[in-house]
Amino acid sequence: MREIDMSTKFNPNEVEKGKYEKWQDQGLFNPDNNAKDSNWQGNNLGKDGQPATYSIVIPPPNVTGKLHLGHAWDTTLQDMLIRYKRMQGFDTLWFPGMDHAGIATQAKVEARLREEGISRYDLGRDNFVKKVWEWKDEYSSIIKKQWGKLGLSLDFTRERFTLDEGLNKAVNKSFVELYKKGLIYRGEYIINWDPVARTALSDIEVNYQDDPGYFYHLKYQFSDGSGFIEVATTRPETMYGDMAVAVSPKDESKKNLIGKTVIVPIVNREIPIIADEIVDPEFGSGFVKITPAHDPNDFEAGNRHNLKRLNTINEDGTMNELAGDLNGLTIVDARNKIVEQLKKANAVIEIEEYTHSVGHSERTGAVVEPRLSTQWFVKMKPLAMQALKMQEDKDGKVNFWPNRFEDVFTRWMENIRDWVISRQIWWGHQIPAWYKNGEIYVGEQAPEGEGWVRDNDVLDTWFSSALWPFSIMGWPENLDDDFAKYFPTSALVTGYDIIFFWIARMMFQSKEFTGQAPFKNVLIHGLARDEQGRKMSKSLGNGIDPMDVIEKYGADALRWFLSTGSTPGQDIRFSYDRMDASWNFINKIWNISRFILMNIDDDAKAEIPNELSITDKWILSRLNSTTENVIRNFEKFEFGEAGKYLYNFIWNDFADWYIEFNKISSNSNVMLYVLDQIMRLLHPIMPFVTEEIFTRMPANANKTLVTARYPVVNTKLFNESAENSIQSLIELITAVRNIRSEVGISKKQPIRVLIKTEKLKDIFENNREYIQEFVNPEILEIGDISIKGQFKTAIISNAEIFVPLEGLIDIDAEIKKMQSEALKFKKEVERASIKLNNQKFIDSAPAQVVKAVQDSLEDWQSKLEAINKNIQELKK
Repeated sequence: MREIDMSTKFNPNEVEKGKYEKWQDQGLFNPDNNAKDSNWQGNNLGKDGQPATYSIVIPPPNVTGKLHLGHAWDTTLQDMLIRYKRMQGFDTLWFPGMDHAGIATQAKVEARLREEGISRYDLGRDNFVKKVWEWKDEYSSIIKKQWGKLGLSLDFTRERFTLDEGLNKAVNKSFVELYKKGLIYRGEYIINWDPVARTALSDIEVNYQDDPGYFYHLKYQFSDGSGFIEVATTRPETMYGDMAVAVSPKDESKKNLIGKTVIVPIVNREIPIIADEIVDPEFGSGFVKITPAHDPNDFEAGNRHNLKRLNTINEDGTMNELAGDLNGLTIVDARNKIVEQLKKANAVIEIEEYTHSVGHSERTGAVVEPRLSTQWFVKMKPLAMQALKMQEDKDGKVNFWPNRFEDVFTRWMENIRDWVISRQIWWGHQIPAWYKNGEIYVGEQAPEGEGWVRDNDVLDTWFSSALWPFSIMGWPENLDDDFAKYFPTSALVTGYDIIFFWIARMMFQSKEFTGQAPFKNVLIHGLARDEQGRKMSKSLGNGIDPMDVIEKYGADALRWFLSTGSTPGQDIRFSYDRMDASWNFINKIWNISRFILMNIDDDAKAEIPNELSITDKWILSRLNSTTENVIRNFEKFEFGEAGKYLYNFIWNDFADWYIEFNKISSNSNVMLYVLDQIMRLLHPIMPFVTEEIFTRMPANANKTLVTARYPVVNTKLFNESAENSIQSLIELITAVRNIRSEVGISKKQPIRVLIKTEKLKDIFENNREYIQEFVNPEILEIGDISIKGQFKTAIISNAEIFVPLEGLIDIDAEIKKMQSEALKFKKEVERASIKLNNQKFIDSAPAQVVKAVQDSLEDWQSKLEAINKNIQELKK
């Protein structure tokens, strides 16, 4: 037995220590200088004879804080892809970078300043922005360390930031070009306003939830004193901006009222009754108050009727001077005061409890205020149609995995509204527009001459993020190096929750500015949820810090869980039980590796020798099938399925059986070769433990798996005969072990074993030594033998196994058990028969499928016949 320095228990902290830093120091993640094994250079060549490229850009985490589990999921899957392709000989590049996250980051810094008793206004814009850069430096450093703990093979020589100088040039260039084409414009519209962040929000930055409230049914008196009409509203505080009451032009009962005027209660403003299609005559009283400055539908109605727009609410969500003595009150306080005044004025008909959908800021959680404001917008229809047209091109489109998410993308793009891109904050790309005496100048550089004042607003964070895939590769200034080589990128991995925020915007911006899709494939996963299926949130206190998980279980265990714990497009539920299972699997890998390295011959090499036993041929064939299935599933992003094949092969075939079989016919070279291939197959998922084991193998001390060759399918290694033979042997051994377990007979106690078979006679005879070792028979009989007396039986494919156990079993109980088994066999016979009696199935199913069902029917019929015969024998 060889002596090796490996602990008897897997310790992730020891295994992972220093590896990432070593890989970075060696430049293994930089495609400009990483050195691949000489025996495989030239694989996967492109048309120019050079290695084909495979590139990924990281979904940039925002610098508001530490990484969350969702980002760990994104990046784990992307790292698996890049490591897999690197090992296959591709020229691979994974771009790292982070997002400035305008509103969210500014909110974090302002919160820190409040703790110090100061505000951004005390500091002024320039000094405040310096504070945010300090925050960015602090947290970007933390994030990079966390990336290292996850083992992400990023090329940090190309690291970017969405607010760096290069991105700023790209942002200004794109803004100016869209403006010149008339696709960016400035206008006064109703926008979503966040009164806490004091900025505009795009539609998809608003989360809607059902909030309890009230429907206030109010009296609007006719100006001539002839009575009143009933108008209902959920927001009486906006009455100060009421400019009309509308009825439906289809409502015959109200046509005589059109043109009359009514008085807004307590405001005492006279306003007209108008006819407009905004009104549903079947809803409520059929009268709708029109407040053009505080509702998007009212705004459009106001435009149709040339109504004045009165903005009655301040930027901070308080009432302004138009509200009279309510000036300065919050909306909620003002609402309560107004209701009191309405009651005193006898203007309230009814107050009805009402649950309605209310918009909340995705960033701050504040109730969003529809507010009239002058903002910058992107005209979306032309860009959306261009992106949809791109998706009609089979070769030039973005492939969604699963493809159902392309329908989600398409529906959103077909119904898209113009995108408000200006934000009233200080942290971000300042809009490249200047004003002077009513004139607007838009350009990449400031205008010449004095008196120009730059727009104070910054652009929506997603405007720069939309340029991410091509701007970080040199656009618009350098289109020769990385851009020419690696764009479009090969794949993106992200959650379905940002299809609208990011994926769609990257697609239409990339098409507009490069003429191409930003990436060839996008893998969509779900949300990371807790064990109960709830979304992780601060309010529930159920968030999981991936760094805490790594500290306890190691990065490889977390990566295994994230890669195999879900299917594309589906949510993942985090649980510590599943983390325990992940760690146990790695510990199993560690222990079988330790056993092999301790027991192989001193001159063992990881290669396939000329002379092979049947178990060697079997394990090599199973390895080959596993390699084929893993590659097939990796190529279609089915990492969970790939993981199943790896798990079953490693734990069942290799650990449970082949290593045991080696007690009979030991072959150190094959055992070492299979271990080597397992390490290579697993490396993209578990980089740390596989590197540790690989470098401990003979002659590997100075090698690395990072650039080693990924396993390939070798058709010469497929051996159906060996697989069938060993599978029958495994079924036999398992069946006898089960019989021993059921009747409580120790493995050490020899027993008489009778195997009745014709088809498997030669296989079992040729492998008697394995049966002797693992079954421990006192007497072993194989063939067409006569069975009499009391026995314990098991049915396997093409064989019946009998263990005479007179006096050791309850005959009646055994008969009942066998009858239950016979019933199961009978159901399988019926199921297969139904299929084969269905002419539609026979005509439409592939020939191999029909043949498989026919073979299955024959096998189940044989088992049913045999067990019924055995039942009759026991009844004698």
